[in-house]
Amino acid sequence: MINFFTFYGASKRKNANFAAKFFKLNFSVEHVAPPYMHRIIMAQEDVFKKIVSHCKEYGFVFPSSDIYDGLAAVYDYGQNGVELKNNIKEYWWKSMVLLHENIVGIDSAIFMHPTIWKASGHVDAFNDPLIDNRDSKKRYRADVLIEDQIGKYEEKIAKEVEKARKRFGEAFDEAKFRETNPRVLENQKKLDQLHERYASAMNAMDLEELKQIILDEGIVDPISGTKNWTDVRQFNLMFSTEMGSTADSASKIYLRPETAQGIFVNYLNVQKTGRMKIPFGIAQIGKAFRNEIVARQFIFRMREFEQMEMQFFVKPGTEMEWFNKWKETRMKWHQALGFGEEYYRFHDHEKLAHYANAACDIEFKMPFGFKEVEGIHSRTDFDLSQHEKYSGRAIKYFDPITKESYTPYDIETSIGVDRMFLTVMCHSYCEEQLDNGETRVVLKLPAALAPVKLCVMPLVKKDGLPEKAREIIDNLKFHFNCHYDEKDSIGKRYRRQDAIGTPYCVTVDHDTLNDNMVTLRFRDTMEQERVNICDLVGIIEDKVSIAGLLKKIQ
Repeated sequence: MINFFTFYGASKRKNANFAAKFFKLNFSVEHVAPPYMHRIIMAQEDVFKKIVSHCKEYGFVFPSSDIYDGLAAVYDYGQNGVELKNNIKEYWWKSMVLLHENIVGIDSAIFMHPTIWKASGHVDAFNDPLIDNRDSKKRYRADVLIEDQIGKYEEKIAKEVEKARKRFGEAFDEAKFRETNPRVLENQKKLDQLHERYASAMNAMDLEELKQIILDEGIVDPISGTKNWTDVRQFNLMFSTEMGSTADSASKIYLRPETAQGIFVNYLNVQKTGRMKIPFGIAQIGKAFRNEIVARQFIFRMREFEQMEMQFFVKPGTEMEWFNKWKETRMKWHQALGFGEEYYRFHDHEKLAHYANAACDIEFKMPFGFKEVEGIHSRTDFDLSQHEKYSGRAIKYFDPITKESYTPYDIETSIGVDRMFLTVMCHSYCEEQLDNGETRVVLKLPAALAPVKLCVMPLVKKDGLPEKAREIIDNLKFHFNCHYDEKDSIGKRYRRQDAIGTPYCVTVDHDTLNDNMVTLRFRDTMEQERVNICDLVGIIEDKVSIAGLLKKIQ
């Protein structure tokens, strides 16, 4: 279970199936501070459905081409979603180029010379192991099916531990329980055996063994419920197109499957024009495209997505030191959002990519389990060496101190903007039942990431209150994103702002015209206080600025 949730608005959903499923759910109420709120706990998979519905209902994420019934695994960001997404990108960008004097940014083109993808290995090696179910006619990634099975063993162990924790209370010794409980030991043994077998098959890319694992584990198709599987085969994930004015002169090019290569082919340009000295980094935010056969879980895995990548070039022999430093730095970036350390973990790769000598993921606890949000990789000198080989250009670094030339090694940090967006939404979404019987949906977004920072509301639409509210917005809009709202009752207006995550609301009443004081309302606690209009900037700005987050990780 995670912290989200009641039945608010289920009957209002346009999707009747969603509402019908929802009312069959079991839920419980948990008391939380402040005393007038209760949090209702629901099953994680049902929470995820509600988050997806909320994203569309409140202008965060829409299915692409929605009026034409959508396009599979492609999404558009709405008016609130694009603001949240831009704030995430700003937080990442500034954490890289502002906080590090030796990191600069670029913006490379999506279309690139096709030989680049031959040099990088994508033409020959950018493949997924796929398997079809003959009954459902659906195609799946074999490695994902097996990883989900590993996750099921982990869930069984976690449930046994949680039951024991509730039974024994403070006297519970988790380590001893894991070492002695027969059911835990049995599932741990199955997990370890499957893990070892899977890692071996992936490292050897043994497609027959991957299929055999699926059969031996009794993994069924989630749609048909059968085990009628085809053989596993490889499938290249790159989209291709043609560039040229006529069919005869057109040449085949690819939509980039990652943004990293744009950095590598610009290494010399940046290093020379910026007079950069090792170690230094190049950061980039941009779109990438992968023909994912198994695109699923909303915006977690899409065919068109956005990456925030930084390639950090170091002297050979120092790469592991920098690899560990960047692991620590990137985890601090995530935890500065205040989601709690227990929601994050590192996961070392079982199978290293052909270019890497170390790789680790930062995983976040989504409603559907711990999933990769960011990758940190030691890519060695593979990329620069390959481009040197295929381009015929010397790509070396001359150290003015040691008077030696060498091909730098590279440490990569790569985070998906869309996955980070989903992380923020999943942790922030909350439904609370109040003591007065009302319920509210609230996004407890980090204030610096919230699409709207402040909503100004006149108590009534007359007596000069709207004009005063507009005057306040005209003064504050230069500092942060403000909204004006005069429709419906104050209570309904508060609920609308809660649902999009606005951290502060200001109400202008008749007393404001006399004493220049307004009512400032805080989203998370719903507490209110009277403050002077002149003090609003000082109270709000530091809490909603990206600088406040950056100070936590400096």
